[in-house]
Amino acid sequence: MAGYRPGGVDPAALADLYRDLHTHPELSFAEHRTAGAAARRLRDAGYEVAAGVGGTGVVGVLRNGPGPVVLLRADMDALPVREQTGLPYASTAQAPGPDGVPVPVMHACGHDMHVSCLVGAAELLSAGRAHWGGTVMAVFQPAEEIGAGARAMLDDGLYGRFGTPDAVFAQHVFPLPAGRVAYRPGLVLGAAESFDITLFGVGGHASQPERVVDPVVMAAATVLRLQTVVAREVAPAEQAVLTVAKLRAGEKENVIADHATLTVSIRAYDQDVLRRVVAAVHRIADAEAAASGAPRPPEYRAISSFPTTVNDPEAAEQVGAAFRARFGAERVGEMAQLIGSEDVGVFGTAAGVPSVFWGLGAAAAEGEAPGNHTPHFAPVVEPTLSAGVEALVAAALTRLVPVAG
Repeated sequence: MAGYRPGGVDPAALADLYRDLHTHPELSFAEHRTAGAAARRLRDAGYEVAAGVGGTGVVGVLRNGPGPVVLLRADMDALPVREQTGLPYASTAQAPGPDGVPVPVMHACGHDMHVSCLVGAAELLSAGRAHWGGTVMAVFQPAEEIGAGARAMLDDGLYGRFGTPDAVFAQHVFPLPAGRVAYRPGLVLGAAESFDITLFGVGGHASQPERVVDPVVMAAATVLRLQTVVAREVAPAEQAVLTVAKLRAGEKENVIADHATLTVSIRAYDQDVLRRVVAAVHRIADAEAAASGAPRPPEYRAISSFPTTVNDPEAAEQVGAAFRARFGAERVGEMAQLIGSEDVGVFGTAAGVPSVFWGLGAAAAEGEAPGNHTPHFAPVVEPTLSAGVEALVAAALTRLVPVAG
């Protein structure tokens, strides 16, 4: 990499791209503008480009003689969060939510940084083609936040159309000191399931509660009972998180609604534990409905599903060694095991090849930056952007064939 590190990337233009993407975030499967920006930069760098893969996904392929195929992935979607960073390039965007009602939109998880880093890495690898052999597949994935984008791209024939990779690499910004990277072999992120539970009652006038089956009371009892699942049904050595993120019922103060909806998020490091917790949630909701005299059982609507993210141990250590060689040992740390979730592992699993996912520091100082998914989350542009570009290139070069010159 040292032979071509200075060329191929305009740092100022890349930073401008990042700020532009941050100002114009897009929700899952609506990343049209973001996809267009990525596709243009890939074409300019000499990649064969296909858009609309899996909905709004973009794939850029750079074939450079015989050798392994390396898939580098960046997710593109933003979140329904109202930005409060105060940045001059802060988002004021709104977009229709799942129910058609406009919601504020923000890159509160750093996917704008991921896209910018992969664009820069793709340009750098193109500029340095004399130094490696093989194929680079740059994948800009939609809808990571709902756990659907990776599967959508695979279902749209990703590997049949563009080739099956020999390794998959991806990164994610976290509130670690900017310019640092962190990795770990083995289990990195937990599995997750999210779904809506609709509880049915019998509505009526608020002055006549004796004539109704109140779904708000039913929902409140369900929420309280759900708090016992992790505390009393999950062993201390097992970890799980159960969150009731939303409770919605009624439209007016003098009307008792006829239904209430809970949105539940469940996370665990073990798929069996996750299945047990999901089953417990169903059991409790069904039982509370029956105990309340509900006219019919609850209905369940899936929202998202994520597998665990597991780094191939050997590949992870190879990437870690490459990071230490590139950044110095002082800028490379151990990534904590997190119970958050990702769908990037679907790419490696589908291909039956090693995958490695690492953390990219994006904070001015450790412990001082707001976390992901908050309205104040704002990566420091540099050195985050440069480190992210170089990390992706360093990882790719652990698999691509070196060419002397």
